[in-house]
Amino acid sequence: MPIFQPVDEKDVTRAIVGSFLRQFEEYAESDVIIVGAGPSGLVAGKELAKRGLKILIVERNNYLGGGFWIGGYLMNKVTLRGPAQKVLDELGVPYEEAIPGLYVTDGPHVCSKLIAAACDAGVKFANMTIFDDVVLRENNRVSGVVINWTPIASLPREITCVDPVALECSVVIDATGHDACVVKKLESRGLAHTIGFGAMWVERSEDAVVEHTGEVHPGLIVAGMAVSTVYGLPRMGPTFGAMLLSGQRAADAAAEMLAKVRVA
Repeated sequence: MPIFQPVDEKDVTRAIVGSFLRQFEEYAESDVIIVGAGPSGLVAGKELAKRGLKILIVERNNYLGGGFWIGGYLMNKVTLRGPAQKVLDELGVPYEEAIPGLYVTDGPHVCSKLIAAACDAGVKFANMTIFDDVVLRENNRVSGVVINWTPIASLPREITCVDPVALECSVVIDATGHDACVVKKLESRGLAHTIGFGAMWVERSEDAVVEHTGEVHPGLIVAGMAVSTVYGLPRMGPTFGAMLLSGQRAADAAAEMLAKVRVA
């Protein structure tokens, strides 16, 4: 006796295509679009979605989580400085205290839990999707992103005339790591300025990243390691507490911006 229900190949294809296109059409307009699905982007998305907001995260890779999977030097242990372990408590991830105030956990465990928490909160994802440009409206306010399939960037130049598409939103969060892709696109248009991240200094960097997380241009918030690149802060290396807390602060900033937009 067969175990599974009878289904044809065409049924599988239609299920995938139909579900994807319905979601893609729905999320052509969102409350917040987050570019980058590393730890800061995932936390920001989770926190905003928990508030009932419509959140889409755009990720250029086929996987989510960025370097959160593998920690430092390809060793899949993740370190966090207090008080960031409270995020681990919230996610239900076990950890050890290596020395007072420094906590270590398994990268695959915490990363998978964070991805699941974002999904459970209602975040949707467009992965294998590369950020190409910004949508600008009155007074050069960022009002969306222009995207394309990631593999397009690898095609020979003579066949890369594949037009991108645009997604609209009220707020964009740049969580693209040290690349700071969204801010640098504005910089190329003379609308922003980046300094570039400095040498490693964990103690100085983590506090500074969280403190500087916020709006960098009307409609645009910067979070995570992109903050270091924008403001010339020291890099922090393989510790992730600031990524998590920066994501929380970015969510708060986005919620405040949305409230102002809706009042206006």
